[in-house]
Amino acid sequence: MAEENKTLVAEFVLTGLTDLQELQVPLFLVFLVIYLTTMVGNLGLIFLIRKHPQLHTPMYLFLSSLAFADACTSSSVTPRMLTHFLSKNHVISLFDCMAQFYIFGSSATTECFLLVVMAYDCYIAICNPLLYPVLMSRNLCTQFIGVSYFMGFLHSAIQLLFRLTFCRSNEIHYFYCEILQLFKISCTDPTVNTLLVLIFSAFIQVFTFMTIMVSYIRILFAIMKKKSEKGRSKAFSTCSAHLLSVSLFYGTLFFMYVRPGSGHTDDHDKMYSLFYTIIIPLLNPFIYSLRNKEVIGALRRIMKK
Repeated sequence: MAEENKTLVAEFVLTGLTDLQELQVPLFLVFLVIYLTTMVGNLGLIFLIRKHPQLHTPMYLFLSSLAFADACTSSSVTPRMLTHFLSKNHVISLFDCMAQFYIFGSSATTECFLLVVMAYDCYIAICNPLLYPVLMSRNLCTQFIGVSYFMGFLHSAIQLLFRLTFCRSNEIHYFYCEILQLFKISCTDPTVNTLLVLIFSAFIQVFTFMTIMVSYIRILFAIMKKKSEKGRSKAFSTCSAHLLSVSLFYGTLFFMYVRPGSGHTDDHDKMYSLFYTIIIPLLNPFIYSLRNKEVIGALRRIMKK
């Protein structure tokens, strides 16, 4: 009888980053600038790569796919957060909440696999430069990108969120529909879902990170074998941007999940989540562009026109 009397929740309330009213407008302005800069940076990078034939190489093909994934990650979270800063209505429907999770989860997982593919691209470029055109054909690159996006979609779909029901509190103490927060307010026993998240997320993160590390260990040995200082410098510059991007992305994930259980609050979790949902998509296009002479050259030609 108790189960029958439960009213299922059809919408949630996102509490956001802070309850302090005096911070809402300043935070809105800050994150609006961040979001606009993120979209201009990522979509602008995609436009540059598509516009200039000299950038139609595997590295830039992967980079444009990464930029698109970053744009999706940011767009899945930031626009709604911006509206909540200026509105007292923080309600999000069950459908929109699930859609937000699936878009964000798919994009984030896709980025993991794209970073692996980019590490492999660096490995081939440095360790087997003569075979690079054969080993990194356009058809193979397209397949790599397709698999990355498919794995992102599969990872989100396999979480089985549709089996959860919500009938208790409808408050999510977060700024987006984060999956662990949904488990806390679910009426359905989330043990199966928790195990799926733990197993598949841990496997994907460990597998992709270890694959990247193996690639870079082999790259490092190849660089050390180069006799000329110029050759070493060129090899390091080839993969420095990608290595920085990997460090930021996985460093944040490890701080978020691989840590002691005590001494961390929801505010800490929000800050870590804020970094990989909003800040990393902002930084990536600039990390890959500012030290890249080909991208800067293409941008200058656009500006001259």
